[in-house]
Amino acid sequence: MYHQIARNKRNSIIVIVLFLVTWLLAGLLIGELSYGTSGAVLGAIVLGILGVGAALYSYFLGSATVLSAVGAREADPGQYQQLHNIVQTLSIGTGLPVPKVYVIDDPSPNAFATGRDPNHAAVTVTTGLLELMNREELEGVLAHEMSHIRNYDVRMLLVVTTMIGLAALIASMYWNGALRFRSRDSRATLVVFAIGIIFTLIAFLVGPIMQTALSRQRESLADASGVELTRNPQGLLSALKKIAQNDKPPAKFNNAVAAMCIDNPTQHHGSFFNHLFDTHPPIEERIAALERIAAVQQT
Repeated sequence: MYHQIARNKRNSIIVIVLFLVTWLLAGLLIGELSYGTSGAVLGAIVLGILGVGAALYSYFLGSATVLSAVGAREADPGQYQQLHNIVQTLSIGTGLPVPKVYVIDDPSPNAFATGRDPNHAAVTVTTGLLELMNREELEGVLAHEMSHIRNYDVRMLLVVTTMIGLAALIASMYWNGALRFRSRDSRATLVVFAIGIIFTLIAFLVGPIMQTALSRQRESLADASGVELTRNPQGLLSALKKIAQNDKPPAKFNNAVAAMCIDNPTQHHGSFFNHLFDTHPPIEERIAALERIAAVQQT
């Protein structure tokens, strides 16, 4: 476990470095197209500064941004007493600080954890999950999410998710302006569209590839770690079976945020393009793995 935590911390640093390198290369290319060799250095400096700013933003404010984007609200302890009790019990079992607890008003059953470290973590569930799961199943789901916090998976995905979101926002804003751009200078037109293409590639190709590389193994590990925490594979096993039958992705979940969820809805409700960047193992494989663990415990 300690080896996994150390590896995830290293991976977080590697992801940030790779992201900054991508922005530096983008700056070099944009500067080269704009002003030649002398402009390449200036472009790298400008994009490098923006990349550092994006990394700092994702580290310190990424969690709040994600929670706001999906419409999460803090779960009232009186209204959601069972939810808070389970989270507090699991926190004691893991030896972690009690994370903040949020709820999303959405009928689709799902959950995710976010935060830069266990001292700044949050667990979020949808109202659909609360309505669908019994206490044993809800405990299994929350144990899975608490394992992400303990393993520092949340930091890796928070950084990548926020950076993808920022790049997508820049690309969207840029294209809105670029499509109205008119110039007789072919070089200027080339530069304008090159900038938009670069940020689009960062948001929709480079970022998702990073997510895919980081996410698949961590989901299987969190399943196993969650079972180890509760000593009861049936809770999570039953929960995943119910989640697998869900036919409605949450309304406010985009591809970046969906990678953080216990179930990525786009993988079994999405298009062919979504499957190119699957961030989770097939839910059937996860269920089969838990069934094997349950069978071993019964022997």
